[in-house]
Amino acid sequence: MPPTVVAVIPARGGSKGVPAKNLAAVGGVPLVARAVRACRAARLVTDVVVSTDDAGIAEAARGAGAAVVRRPAELSGDTASSETAVLHALDAYEAGRGRRADAVLLVQCTSPFLLSEEIDAVAAAVVEGGADSALTVAPFHGFVWRDGGPGTGDGGSGTGDEGSGTRGEGPGAYGVNHDKTVRPRRQDRPQDLLETGAAYAMDAAGFRRTGHRFFGRTEPVRTDPARVLEIDDPHDLARARALAPLLDAPRPGALPSRGDIDAVVLDFDGTQTDDRVLIDADGRETVAVHRGDGLGIAALRRAGLRLLILSTERNPVVAARARKLQVPVRHGVDRKDLALKQWCEETGVAPDRVLYAGNDANDLPCFDLVGWPVAVASAQDAVRGAARAVTAAPGGAGAVREIAGWLLGPAL
Repeated sequence: MPPTVVAVIPARGGSKGVPAKNLAAVGGVPLVARAVRACRAARLVTDVVVSTDDAGIAEAARGAGAAVVRRPAELSGDTASSETAVLHALDAYEAGRGRRADAVLLVQCTSPFLLSEEIDAVAAAVVEGGADSALTVAPFHGFVWRDGGPGTGDGGSGTGDEGSGTRGEGPGAYGVNHDKTVRPRRQDRPQDLLETGAAYAMDAAGFRRTGHRFFGRTEPVRTDPARVLEIDDPHDLARARALAPLLDAPRPGALPSRGDIDAVVLDFDGTQTDDRVLIDADGRETVAVHRGDGLGIAALRRAGLRLLILSTERNPVVAARARKLQVPVRHGVDRKDLALKQWCEETGVAPDRVLYAGNDANDLPCFDLVGWPVAVASAQDAVRGAARAVTAAPGGAGAVREIAGWLLGPAL
C-alpha cells in the first residue's frame, strides 16, 4: 500500500503586510488555490488540507480541491507557529479519515511559483529516501554581511593612528559566511543553500514526537533560484504578478475551453476599443471597435454562453454597441465587482465559471471574483500580472474574437 502523504497548507485570514494576502491573485489564481493545485498535482501527495480561520479562504480552498480544517483562534494569531497549525490539521485529518499519515508536508501559500515536482521531491526524500525531514533550498553564492559586528574597518588593530590602515575603533559590518579580508572566487567557495520557505516534509511520527519541522536527518532539495519568491509585503506581491506571465509556463490546457466557462463578461473601454475617444466640435464622443469582435460575440451567444458588458462609464456609445451586439449591459457603475457579483446571483451563474476580460486597474476587483480573469495584450502591467490568461491581440484589435476562438475553436 502506498504511503499516506498529507500536505497541509496553513492559510490564516489575518495579514498585516498584505491584507487578505492568501486570497490575493497571482496569474489570475488566488495564492491559496495555487498552493492547493501544486499539491494536488504532486505524484506522492494523497490528501491536501488547508488550515484556516477565514471563510473566504476556506471557500477558495474547497474550490481548488482541498479539504478544509477550521483553525481555532488560539492558533491563528501573529505569534502562532506553523508547526502548531500543521499538528492541529494532522490531528483533524487522522481523526476524520481513521488512518495515520506516514508523512506530512508543510506547504506555504506565500511561495507562488512552487512546482509540483518540488513538492514531490521533498516528499520522496522522506517516504522513499529515508530522511526524517526535508526542505526546499536554492543555491546561494552571495557574500552575507551583518551590521554591528565586533570587527573594525579592515580587521586591523583599531588604534586609529595615522598609517595604521583603520579609521577608528567601534562596531562595523562583518562577514557572516566569509572572511572579509579574503575574496575567493565564486567557484572556489563552498556552495551555500538558502531556505526558500516554500515546502517542507516530515516523517509524521517524528514530527509528532519533536513538534518541529527539522529533526533527525534533514535532506535539502535544490530548486531553481529564479523561481524563489516569498510574498511578505505589497512590493513582493507586485513582483510576483509581474513575473507570473514568465514563470507560469504555457502548458496544454492553459487556456479556457467551452467546458470551463458558462458566461463571458466584457469590459468596454480598452477591451472592446483601443481606449481612445474621438470628440467632435459639439462634444460628441465616438470610439472605434473591431468587426471581428462582433462576430466573436455573436458566436458566443449562439453557443449558449451568457454575456454581459460591464463598464464604469455611462455613455450612449456603450449602450448603442450593446444593443447592436444583443448583449445586456450594466454601465455607470462605481463598483464593477459588486455589479458583477449581483449579476451572477441574479442569473445563477457560478463566479468560478465566468470569464472576465479587462484592461485596467478598475477591473482587478472583478479578477478576484471569477474563475478566468483575462487581460488583453494592451492592459496595464498589474492587470496582465493578475490575469490567468492574456490575449495576443490588444484591446479594440480583435481580442474578444481571440477569446471566442479559445472557447469555440479558431473556426468558430
